[in-house]
Amino acid sequence: MAAMTRTVPDSAAFEAHGPAPRTRPRPPRRRPRVWRGLVLTLAGAYFLVPVVASFVFTVHVPGQGVSFDAYTELLAADGFTGSLLLSLSLAAATIVLSLLLAVPALIAVRLGSPRLRPVIEVVCMLPLVVPPIALVTGISTVLRWGPEHLSRTPLYQTFIVVQNESFPVVLVLAYTVLALPFVYRSLDAGLRAVDVPTLVEAARSCGASWTYTVVRVLLPNLRSSIASAAFLTLALVLGEFTIASLLGFQPFAVWIVSISGAQARMSVAVSILSLVITWALLLVLSRTGTAASDAAPSRKES
Repeated sequence: MAAMTRTVPDSAAFEAHGPAPRTRPRPPRRRPRVWRGLVLTLAGAYFLVPVVASFVFTVHVPGQGVSFDAYTELLAADGFTGSLLLSLSLAAATIVLSLLLAVPALIAVRLGSPRLRPVIEVVCMLPLVVPPIALVTGISTVLRWGPEHLSRTPLYQTFIVVQNESFPVVLVLAYTVLALPFVYRSLDAGLRAVDVPTLVEAARSCGASWTYTVVRVLLPNLRSSIASAAFLTLALVLGEFTIASLLGFQPFAVWIVSISGAQARMSVAVSILSLVITWALLLVLSRTGTAASDAAPSRKES
C-alpha cells in the first residue's frame, strides 16, 4: 500500500520568486473619433457653405461694401406679411385637423381593434404612393364640377367658401392628406412606447371618464410624439408649392417663387430668409415639446 504524504509548498521557492503576478485585463481600445468628426465636418460644410456664400452674395455689393438693402426691400415688399401669415395659419389648421383625425383613431385601434391596425396604416400611407400632381388634379376637377352641377343646392356655397383666398380651406384638407403618413408614424411610435391598456384601465378603475383619461392620462405621455408630428407637418406646409400654385393660391412658398425673378440679390435673399424663418419656427416647436416633456415628470413628483 502506497504511503499517502501531504504535499507541502516549497517555502524557499516561494520566498525566492514571490507570489505569482496577477494578470490585469487589458483595457478595451478606444476607437478613434477622427472619422466621426470628419464626417460631421463634411456634412456641416455641405449644408452651411452654400448658405454662407449666398448670404455674402446678398450683402456684399462690389464698389459699395456691405449693404442690407436686399433684405430691407424684401421685408417691405408687397405680399410678404400676408403670404407668411397665410402659410402659418394653414400650418396651424393642418396640425390641429391631422391630430384630431389621427389621435382618436389610433387610440381606438390600440384599445379595441388591434386587427384594424394594418388597415389604418395602409390608409395613412396612401399619400406617399399618390403623387401630389395627381392629387391636385383630382381636387381641381371636383372644384370645377361642383359649382356647375350643384348650383341650385346648399352645397354650392360650400364650394365657394372652401376656395376663399383669405383662408383656402381646400389647402388645409389637401395638406392634411399629405401629412397623414408623417403624423401616423410619429403617433404610432409613441403609442408603442406606452402601455396604453394599462393606463386606461387604471384611470377607468379610479372613476375617470373617457375624456379625462385621454386628455389627462394618454396625451401627456404622447407629448413628444405629438410634437414630432406637428414638427413634420409645419415643415411640409411651409415648403409645399405644387398644390397651392396649381389651385391659384399664394402662400409663402408660392410668393417666394413669384418674387424671386425680379432681382438676383432679392431672389437669393428671399431664399435665405425663408430658411431662417422655417428653422426658427421648427426650433421653437421643438423646444416647446421638449419643455412640456420635461415639465411632466416634475408635476408628477410634486
